[in-house]
Amino acid sequence: MKNLENKVAIVTGGNSGIGYAAAAELTAKGAKVIITGRNKEALAKAETELNVTGIVADQSDLKSIDNLVEEIKAKFGKIDIVFLNAGVASFAPVEFAPEDHYDTIMNVNTKGVYFTVQKLLPVLNDGGSIIFNTSVNAHLGMPNSSVYAASKAAVLSFNKVFAVELAPRKIRVNAVSPGPVETPLYGKLGLQKEEVEGFGAVLGEKILLKRFAQSEEIAKTVGFLASDNSSFITGTEIVVDGGLTVNAVV
Repeated sequence: MKNLENKVAIVTGGNSGIGYAAAAELTAKGAKVIITGRNKEALAKAETELNVTGIVADQSDLKSIDNLVEEIKAKFGKIDIVFLNAGVASFAPVEFAPEDHYDTIMNVNTKGVYFTVQKLLPVLNDGGSIIFNTSVNAHLGMPNSSVYAASKAAVLSFNKVFAVELAPRKIRVNAVSPGPVETPLYGKLGLQKEEVEGFGAVLGEKILLKRFAQSEEIAKTVGFLASDNSSFITGTEIVVDGGLTVNAVV
């Protein structure tokens, strides 16, 4: 159903994984979609494949966010949907985590998300939808994930507070918290292919549905929250994890 016709959406980090799938889903629903990313070549490839507008932007750089907003103004004027998907993930035990591990994750996942919302608000139409990509890691207490989990927990706090602050403008604010998803991210964690597969097999047994999610499954939740089908939902976190967080088996 094309229930997003005449809407303009932006997907940060839209050149791969969940962001790519979300851009495809929003486009299929009729929206004009803008995707952002730091890799110019990957962005251009996704732009062609998805028939969307790509804008190079670095979420950890506030000046880059300013430039993004100016380009949006020039090309589209206003937007209706913001999916804050861009983020980084790396893991380290608290005993050995260096300062740059903390700073990199927080600058992108928390500070960058906060100021992206702030700077996009003047071009976001009243009645719009803001959607955060968070993570079940904010709840699980997984070893070695302390900084990553904290960054996502902070965004879940933004989700609630922004829903209250933006309610007078009828802007709905919600979060999607995926469990394990089959995305290129796992190949970027410094693990060998065999390690990734082994980790996936162990974790898969703890997921009630016995598999990782596909990016497209997360994207459908984003499409729902972007549309009027979720017109009475705000300040909510939707967990899409195949039952991982409710599985009592340890």
